[in-house]
Formats: sequence, C-alpha cells, structure tokens
Amino acid sequence: MIETITDDTFDTAVLQHDRPVLVDFWAQWCPPCHMIAPVLAEIAEERADSLTIRKLNTDESPLSMRDYQVMSLPTLILFRDGVPVRTLVGAKPKAKLLAEIDAALGTPVA
Repeated sequence: MIETITDDTFDTAVLQHDRPVLVDFWAQWCPPCHMIAPVLAEIAEERADSLTIRKLNTDESPLSMRDYQVMSLPTLILFRDGVPVRTLVGAKPKAKLLAEIDAALGTPVA
C-alpha cells in the first residue's frame, strides 16, 4: 500500500527516511495520475524491501509542490538520503519507470 503524505509529513516521511523514496506528486483531476497509480502500486509491492513510494496530493499540499518546482502532473521525484536524485514527468510504462529508478539508484538490472 502506498502511504499518502502532506506538506506537514513530507520531512519525516521522505527526507528522513532510511531508504530511497519515490514521491508521486498527483491531483484528483489529473487523468494520467490515475493511469500511473496501479503501476506504482505494483512497483511498491515488488520493491517493498528496497524502495518506498509515497503519494502527495498537490491540491492539498501545494508547498511541497512549490519547493520541488513541480510544474506538471504526474511528477515522480526519487529521493535518496533526503536528496532528489531523479525527476520523472508524465505517465510511463512500468518497465520504463523501473529502468529509470534502477539507473538513478545504481541498481544492477536483472
């Protein structure tokens, strides 16, 4: 299950987390955001031991959106040790997302 975070919980849930965190910046009115949601749920389940995925509703938490200069939705930002290491914009197929995540984290591709 993907936990929903807010501006108030962002620091603890993302920046202070002990493993990589992929944040899904989304909004209820965004069709591509709904398209990517099941893909992210699959990745969250498959990578539960090495990657945490969080969702942030940009309409309810605009400060984080501003802080990370999110201009389009969906935007996925991968954080490692509290630092953004990769930004992905738009809905992408699962294989493409995993390849981008693995490349950013330096994970060997199986």
